[in-house]
Amino acid sequence: MHGPELLLLLVGALLVTAAAKRLNFSAPLVLVGVGLAVSFIPGLPEFALEPELILVLVLPPLLYSAALDSSYHNIRANLRPIGLLAVGLVLVTTTAVGLVAHLVLPGLSLPAALVLGAVVAPPDAVAAVAVGRRLNLPRRTMTLLTGESLINDATALTAYKVAVAAAAGAAATWVDGTRTFVISAGGGVLVGLVIGWGVRRIRDRLDDGVMESALGMLVPFGAYIFAEELHASGVLAVVVAGLYIGHNAPRSSYYTRLQDTAVWRSVDVLLESFVFALIGLQLNSVVRDVDITAGLVWAAAAVLAATILVRFAWMYPAAYLPRLLSRRVREREPAPGWRGVTVLSWAGMRGVVSLAAASALPLDLPGREVIVFCAFVVTVGTLLLQGLSLPFVIRKLGFHGDEERTDALAEAQVQHAAAQAAVRKLDEMIGDDGTSDDVVDRLRIMAEHRGNAAWERLGRQEDESPAASYRRLRRTMLEAERQVFVQARDDGRIDDEVLFRVLRELDLEEAAISRE
Repeated sequence: MHGPELLLLLVGALLVTAAAKRLNFSAPLVLVGVGLAVSFIPGLPEFALEPELILVLVLPPLLYSAALDSSYHNIRANLRPIGLLAVGLVLVTTTAVGLVAHLVLPGLSLPAALVLGAVVAPPDAVAAVAVGRRLNLPRRTMTLLTGESLINDATALTAYKVAVAAAAGAAATWVDGTRTFVISAGGGVLVGLVIGWGVRRIRDRLDDGVMESALGMLVPFGAYIFAEELHASGVLAVVVAGLYIGHNAPRSSYYTRLQDTAVWRSVDVLLESFVFALIGLQLNSVVRDVDITAGLVWAAAAVLAATILVRFAWMYPAAYLPRLLSRRVREREPAPGWRGVTVLSWAGMRGVVSLAAASALPLDLPGREVIVFCAFVVTVGTLLLQGLSLPFVIRKLGFHGDEERTDALAEAQVQHAAAQAAVRKLDEMIGDDGTSDDVVDRLRIMAEHRGNAAWERLGRQEDESPAASYRRLRRTMLEAERQVFVQARDDGRIDDEVLFRVLRELDLEEAAISRE
């Protein structure tokens, strides 16, 4: 893909995304549909999917941004079910889909069929999370979807490497694959922790918001490339680094947090628009490279059905059997309702990683064209079939989150303590420093108002610049409030989502009073 074609694709994808958002449609699904339609236009440049571009330049920043916004506490609390999805389900899907593909495509050897299974094994939660946020899915469901998508690529890519080696005739066994996965996963986690810790220490000493954000932009690429050079999992390195830095972001400066939020949201929109448009645009090249027959179409449909059904076959036993067999699971985890299990089962859309992995197959691999075609059918089929119907399924089941009231109560309780801490800090700061009583009264009233009305969003008018003493004292009070909320998050009294919302309020207020 050359420069003009890439620029055309990016601009077109952003325009389609903007239109979809204005019409309140799911942008990823609209982009895939438009890409499929545009691919039929004669004379249009070929938008080839380049695996290196996706796996090195697109996947790491998307994973890193998602990890930054994820809750370490929520993921840790749900690590067992996330592991069942991100590791267990991926391996089961690889095996089950591989066996089905081998049965319905007699010309495809079993190792090559397992390659196909590994290619379509990892779901991409971008479209599902977008729908879930719009329809207010429960927080635990969103955590499971996000946690699965952060880790499952590492499992699938390891299984993919082992299956490709076997299909190419190399002596690779699943014992070797298991050893490779354990070493790769452990190395990826270690690399991610080292890079996350190092970057956080450097950013703490920079005291320059622009430089801190610039350094943060290098983290996903550095973590991925460094880990891969060490034969560790670049995906896990990026995710762990993102979780570590995101978890410690409340202790950085307000300016860095606000800037990072704006930068990474822009990156997300750009890259997600690019990859979903690119998926649809692959239709021409996929169709051109394979001899399509009725038998192949039916076989691809069978692979698509197997990919969808194996998730259902896994989800229900994985949700309920551990509770039946383990008292500890019953005591520590809430009981999964059948509605939630059904929604999670239906939210298994595939994404660009599957197409990138298929496109990266060696050109001389037996059955390569058939694997690429089936991977395209599964990716587009799950996105359109499941993605378009997921909102209907959620509404029909009446499956919605009820955390809003609980969050409001928890926030109000902690906000009262934060306001008291701010007032105590104000009392410590004021004295014979020339601060007028009017400034002190205003600061005290503001703190009391925040403590008594945590559900209201506090705003500031832009009519005049505040006095220097007002800015100095108010900054000190804001920092005291932040410390109380961070401590409450660390103690488990409020959720990360509450902390991030309140921090943004405090950061915006500090940005307003700090403007020159």
